[in-house]
Amino acid sequence: MTNPTTNRIIHVPRRFVAEEWGGTETVILEISRQQRLAGAEAEVFTSMALAGRRQETIGGVPVRRFPYCYPFFGLSAEDKAAMDKKGGNLLSLSLFGALLAARGVRIFHGHVLKRLGGEVRTAARLRKKPFVVSLHGGVFDVPNAEREMILKPFVDKFEWGRPFGALFGSRRLLEDADHVICVGQSEMEGAKRELTHDRIAYLPNGVDCARFANGNGAAFRAKHCISAAAFLVLNVSRIDSQKNQALLLEAFAKLRAAVPDAHLVLIGPETQPDYAARLRQFITANSLTNCARLLPGMRNDNPDLIAAYHACDVFVLPSMHEPFGIVALEAWSAARPVVASRVGGLQSLVRDDETGWFVDPNAAGAADELASKLRRLAAEPGTRRRLAAAGMAQARSRYDWREINRQLEQIYQAAENHAAHRYGKARS
Repeated sequence: MTNPTTNRIIHVPRRFVAEEWGGTETVILEISRQQRLAGAEAEVFTSMALAGRRQETIGGVPVRRFPYCYPFFGLSAEDKAAMDKKGGNLLSLSLFGALLAARGVRIFHGHVLKRLGGEVRTAARLRKKPFVVSLHGGVFDVPNAEREMILKPFVDKFEWGRPFGALFGSRRLLEDADHVICVGQSEMEGAKRELTHDRIAYLPNGVDCARFANGNGAAFRAKHCISAAAFLVLNVSRIDSQKNQALLLEAFAKLRAAVPDAHLVLIGPETQPDYAARLRQFITANSLTNCARLLPGMRNDNPDLIAAYHACDVFVLPSMHEPFGIVALEAWSAARPVVASRVGGLQSLVRDDETGWFVDPNAAGAADELASKLRRLAAEPGTRRRLAAAGMAQARSRYDWREINRQLEQIYQAAENHAAHRYGKARS
């Protein structure tokens, strides 16, 4: 058990598993590390989704997990697995009890919405503690197709958990939060339009530039039988229709006609197995099995992840929807050029033809446009170096985790002031 302190920060994501890592997990881990370096007792309370251990320490941060369920009648095992992977609206009364019982809490930091977010809200209000909510996956800036896919497992299922949502005030979560944190500018603009208060802040994700600065790209190529002369295209993200690897594969097939030694590596956990199967079918049908491969998601501390960035010639993020795009920061930190979709948070992260290039994933000729940009980068190493250098400079100057955590501390203090006013007590 963690010893009680007066500076305990409890982060609550829907799940937190090293083998199923993503951008949200990276953010929580890195800000928790910074908080612990500053003397806080930062820790993670989450569900047992996709996990086998109730307690562990990840990257120096204590993680406690609790039993949970999806309160719907008629869910199949496949439905439950799909919701564990992505978007499940779970219920964990034991986690709620642990939040109520936690001593020495300074602030609750929720990284989740719906019922679990409501549990954070209610525990904070009962304890008269401040709570903030980070929007990682898009709430006010998410395409309808993406929303429908998340809700698909619930269609025609009777939801017996609605009374718990009402009890925990899930629909009041963002209105009642002492502060709402948005990782993307477009998300923040949407939040300001929809919410009735002004306790909203833009706080981008960050990157550990020093950690990604050095990696053994040659060893990664050798391990995966990719020649040193090959033009290597990399994508690191969930294997998921939102991330739109299908567009990248289509563009890569076109690229191979002009750049025969081109290779493509897709790294990420498969949150949509049917989608991953379609990608593999495309690879086989287009005779790309010797030059395009899907690799499983890697733990954040796996040196092969950093090596992959250093092995590639260009990093591509062709997402249909992207609240931020932390992997672009990682690519820049490894001095690699970035080609990204002109969507969501990427629009304010990347500066076209300065720190990277944009493509429009919704355009009729998106694959041709992306293939054309990749052909040009293959032919112009000087352009690759120019874009990479500008991206690296931006990552170092604006997105270091220490600076992000300094801004987060200011948000915490604003939240504490609001909570003190709400509960009619002076801040200690």
